[in-house]
Amino acid sequence: MWTTENRPRYKRDKLRYPSDLTDEEWALIEPLIPPAKSGGSPRTISVREILNGIMYILSTGCQWRYVPKDLPPKSTLHDYLQRWQHDGTLKKIHHTLYMKCREQVRREASPTACVIDSQSVKSTEKGGRNIDPPGYDAGKKIKGKKRHLLVDVTGLLLHAIVHPADIQDRDGGVLLLSTLFGLYPFLKKIWADGGYQGPVFQQGAAKLMPELSVEIVKRSDTAKGFEVLPRRWVVERTIAWLNRCRRLAKDFENLNHTAVAFIRLASIRLMVRKLCNPA
Repeated sequence: MWTTENRPRYKRDKLRYPSDLTDEEWALIEPLIPPAKSGGSPRTISVREILNGIMYILSTGCQWRYVPKDLPPKSTLHDYLQRWQHDGTLKKIHHTLYMKCREQVRREASPTACVIDSQSVKSTEKGGRNIDPPGYDAGKKIKGKKRHLLVDVTGLLLHAIVHPADIQDRDGGVLLLSTLFGLYPFLKKIWADGGYQGPVFQQGAAKLMPELSVEIVKRSDTAKGFEVLPRRWVVERTIAWLNRCRRLAKDFENLNHTAVAFIRLASIRLMVRKLCNPA
C-alpha cells in the first residue's frame, strides 16, 4: 500500500515514469489539492501517487485495468479523478496555474482576446451504462465526439467542453461561451474560422457577452497549398500539444465530463512544465 510515509522521492533527472511529477512540479500543485475530510479513517494513500497514476493513464492511453502495480489501484485513481472533477479541484488547479503562466510571460492574469475551434475525434467501442451518445460529423466523416476549445493568444487553454460530433461549430461555440459563467470577464475579442460564420454564433455571443467582438478568419480564395492563417494557428497548435497525450488520441470516455477532465489534466501537465522549465 502506498502511504505518505513510504512514497518515493523524485528528482528531475531520475523519474520512475516520464509522466511522474517532479518535486518542483508537485510543489506547484500540492497546495491546491483539498485536505482529507475530517472524521472517519485518515487518508492512507499518497495524493501525489494518485496524481502520478492519473497522469500515467493520460500520457500512455492505457486502460484502467493495465495501470502498473506500483501505482495506486485503478478504482482509487478513477474515484479521485471523478471527485476532483465534480468538486472543482481540477478547475481550481488549472485556473491557478494559468494565471501563473500568464504572469511568467508578463501578461495580465485575465485575458482580453481568445481563439475558438473544435476537434472531432473518433469514438472507440465502449461498454457500460449511462454512456453519453456520440454523433456523426458529416463534414469530416467521423462518428464520435467533438471537443470545443477556447484558448488565449499564447495558446494556453481557457475552457473546454465535449459534445456529440453532429452538433455544428456555431451551436457548440455558443454552448462553450455559455458555460464560462463569467470566468474571464475582460474578454473583448474572439477569432474563429468559417464554421462559426452566420447569425447563430454572432447573436449567441452577443447575448452572452455583449462586449465580445467576433472576427471570422477565412482562407484566401486565391491561396494554393498550405497557408498559415492569422490567429487560427494558435488554437491548432494547442490541439497538437494536447494530442501528445495518448488518452486524447480518440474518444475513450463513457461520460463527457470525464473527457473534459482529461483535457484539463493535459493542459495542467503542459502548464506545470512551462512553469518549471521556462526555457
